[in-house]
Amino acid sequence: MEKQSKHRKKARQRRTFTPQFKAEAVRLCRVGDRSVAQVAVDLDLTETALREWVQRADHAAETPVVGALTSDEREELARLRRDNKRLLMERDILKKATAFFAKEST
Repeated sequence: MEKQSKHRKKARQRRTFTPQFKAEAVRLCRVGDRSVAQVAVDLDLTETALREWVQRADHAAETPVVGALTSDEREELARLRRDNKRLLMERDILKKATAFFAKEST
């Protein structure tokens, strides 16, 4: 019996793309003369990634709800919360150190 070899695609190295590149890829999908799949092939992208970029662009283009945070604002809020947590921990450590050294000096 012959052993059948299964063809597996080689894992593609993760790439990063500029916001301008993503915007242009989304624009090409919206022009309408090519499908998302064809644009993905033409730009050497995965169809899944390109569809996600299109969905994100559609979501960002929707009329924002009053008081709703943009994705940039959400990222900034998360960063500020992390910074605040770190600063509170540092403050607590300094308070304990101050109390310790005040107790030692008496």
